[in-house]
Amino acid sequence: MNYVIIGNSAAAIGCVEGIRKVDTEGSITIISNEKYHTYSRPLISYLIYEKTDEERMKYRPDSFYEDNNVCAMLGETVTKIDAEKKTVYLESGKKVPYDKLLNATGSKPFVPPMEGLDSVENKFTFMSLDDAKALNAAINEESRVLIVGAGLIGLKCAEGIQNKVKSITVVDLADRILPSILDNDGSDIMKKHIEEYGVEFILSDSVAKFNNSVAELKSGKTVEYDIVVVAVGVRPNVELIKDAGGEVNRGIKTDERCRTSLEDVYAAGDCSESYDITVNQERILALLPNAYMQGECAGINMAGGDAVYNKAIPMNAIGFFGLHIITAGSYDGEEYVKSTENSYKKLVAKDGVLKGYILIGDIERAGIYTRMIRERISLDDIDFELIKEKPQLMAFSLKSRKKDLGGVSE
Repeated sequence: MNYVIIGNSAAAIGCVEGIRKVDTEGSITIISNEKYHTYSRPLISYLIYEKTDEERMKYRPDSFYEDNNVCAMLGETVTKIDAEKKTVYLESGKKVPYDKLLNATGSKPFVPPMEGLDSVENKFTFMSLDDAKALNAAINEESRVLIVGAGLIGLKCAEGIQNKVKSITVVDLADRILPSILDNDGSDIMKKHIEEYGVEFILSDSVAKFNNSVAELKSGKTVEYDIVVVAVGVRPNVELIKDAGGEVNRGIKTDERCRTSLEDVYAAGDCSESYDITVNQERILALLPNAYMQGECAGINMAGGDAVYNKAIPMNAIGFFGLHIITAGSYDGEEYVKSTENSYKKLVAKDGVLKGYILIGDIERAGIYTRMIRERISLDDIDFELIKEKPQLMAFSLKSRKKDLGGVSE
């Protein structure tokens, strides 16, 4: 069997390891437009911050490709998938045939149209190792940095460069920071914490025009800058599958075995959709753990095994300037909230199960809450009042501890 994987991040690695669980002999080819050994993308801000280095950023050991008999074609760009001929075409002119194909192409930065942006000499995005290296080379202790976007990417960038530049201003159209994962109260706590490190926020506003190192905002305010980082959001890389005739919504449409509508073609990771069990709908869940699990599921099925990916939930574990956040699920339901100046807990229950949570500061044993959401553990089977205050296994019934948390079937 000839397996081909387009991509070299978490979903691709999950696929390799999934294939090798079933098929130890088939050939595997990884094709990636990046020239690097597989690395953990969330660590690029720590590279600039000098909390890590390229060696420690590697997602798997140097011997990974050799150990798994993988041909790694790095620095090669795929331009076309011919699903009928079962062939992948590369920008270099090479052709790579496949029996089973995984599209794990991830996502790309979304850069909205902003007047004058083309004339900004020092503008960057912040999604890849090359992005981080380019930005790090451009900044100095006198740099005034304007970050457009107060989401996860923009704020990780701010954390990475904070001790290397003169000033950082973050502008966002939303009325709060981290709007995709935090509610108003949680956002306020994080905003105050980050502001203590000299980061300035301008919210409910946007850039109308870039003009000679001055950003003119729609409110009439102006921000002087030397460096611009655009971190508004991302878009899934769906073009290869779409152009090949595959079904695409916002992301690539897949079933619970990670199959696309094209025969013998699978998709996983940030480019594909997953069924979010907390809201009962297909969504893009651009999260490393989900990407890996999708990729592993695809790999097992590509190799003739039987796996399903049917417990997807939104989940984030991240920290900014030493204050940590873990969130999961959705926030529509009955709320339990407990907060202090530097900590925040919100649990959301609906239809007799835990649907989501936000933890800031005290994140101990968050995995218990996550497992409750994934396994849809009935609140009738636990001491939920105890779980609210202190997540611990003893709050679960003996039946639940054995079955849901211990993997013991009845």
